[in-house]
Amino acid sequence: MTESTVLLLLIVVVVAVALFSMRGRAGARRTQLEDAQADARRWVERLGGQVMNLTGTNEPSKQAMADASERYTAAGSQMEQAKTVEQCRLVTKTALEGLYYVRAARGAMGLDPGPELPVDPEAQRAGQVTEDRRVSVEGHDYEASPAPGRNTPHYFPGGRVVGRPVPQGWYSEPWWKPALVAGAWGMGSVLLFSAMFSGMAGIAGAQAWESGYDAGQEDAMGGGGEGDMGGDAGGDMGGDFGGGDMGGFGDMGGGFDF
Repeated sequence: MTESTVLLLLIVVVVAVALFSMRGRAGARRTQLEDAQADARRWVERLGGQVMNLTGTNEPSKQAMADASERYTAAGSQMEQAKTVEQCRLVTKTALEGLYYVRAARGAMGLDPGPELPVDPEAQRAGQVTEDRRVSVEGHDYEASPAPGRNTPHYFPGGRVVGRPVPQGWYSEPWWKPALVAGAWGMGSVLLFSAMFSGMAGIAGAQAWESGYDAGQEDAMGGGGEGDMGGDAGGDMGGDFGGGDMGGFGDMGGGFDF
């Protein structure tokens, strides 16, 4: 066997191994995508069943179900376009946001909230309203409460909105919506956040919130490089939230980024 024949055989073997490896990776990616699509579809169908069969009986539950319905519409639209695993995860996140609203609506009607849902890490880090607050900012009154009420009919499941954490709770109005529409927080947003949540345990201070930090990250603000990193992270996460899962949230009027 000549050297040229041996070389040719080696080339053939290398090409064959490469093709086999590529096919294996392609098959694994296809399986992963199919699994992600099935999981996303399952959550969308679960949300759809709740939206179709549950009707609010008071203002907080009606508002929460309206938000759940918007999440269902957004998730369905995202599902039709989901061609990657990441896009499927965004569908799942949107559907879960809708189910958080359903649980809130059921609670507002005094019903069993139903099975527990997967925990959203962003919602956890954003904290939650733990006491009733009523503040006046620039001549406008705002309220926040851990429970639904006549003056607090708007629920938010917690998460990031345009890079900043918004605590889970019930509010007199969806004060985070203008940021969703504009893609950026307004000039008075820090003042409003400070007035509404100042001193509330588990929620970031105004300076940390403005930099995109959660409450547990406030100590890092003192570091030189970490301040920049926090700002960059906040901006990046805000961008992802706005263009990804919060694309649906924009319809809601969300996150997580739900």
